[in-house]
Amino acid sequence: MKKYIEKFLKIGTIWSVFLLIGSVLLQIFARFFLEQAPSWTEEVSRLFFIFSVAFASALALKSNYYIHLDVFFNMLKKRWQKRVQLLILITVFLLFLILTIGAFEFVVMGFTEHSPSMGIKMGIVFSSMLILGIAMCYFIGLKLLKQLKKPQS
Repeated sequence: MKKYIEKFLKIGTIWSVFLLIGSVLLQIFARFFLEQAPSWTEEVSRLFFIFSVAFASALALKSNYYIHLDVFFNMLKKRWQKRVQLLILITVFLLFLILTIGAFEFVVMGFTEHSPSMGIKMGIVFSSMLILGIAMCYFIGLKLLKQLKKPQS
């Protein structure tokens, strides 16, 4: 299961980044060589950027690519470091769980609205928050389980 989730997130990240680059290049081309740039290119660029962050964030968390402030953390004894780490993971998990619940409601409400320039249902746009929340909860949950299985010293 983990392998498929990672693959889904990687493919989503790659596609959304490439589509972001393509939409920005289209904007640049249109501003230099056409009378008027299409109005939807700005909105679609924002959409692909949001999705690239939603897909890549959980992968960054899984691989520990986030910045850590180690100054105070390293001053703690090992036992307290484990406790603080556990507290951080639980807090972040709960925050993303709340975000996921809210995002689900937001996605459902978004299917009654349409994007101003692209005309697509906003529920599709808002699904990026749902992807982010579910993926982050999944990988934080894995880290929590791993942390809880470690013997306390």
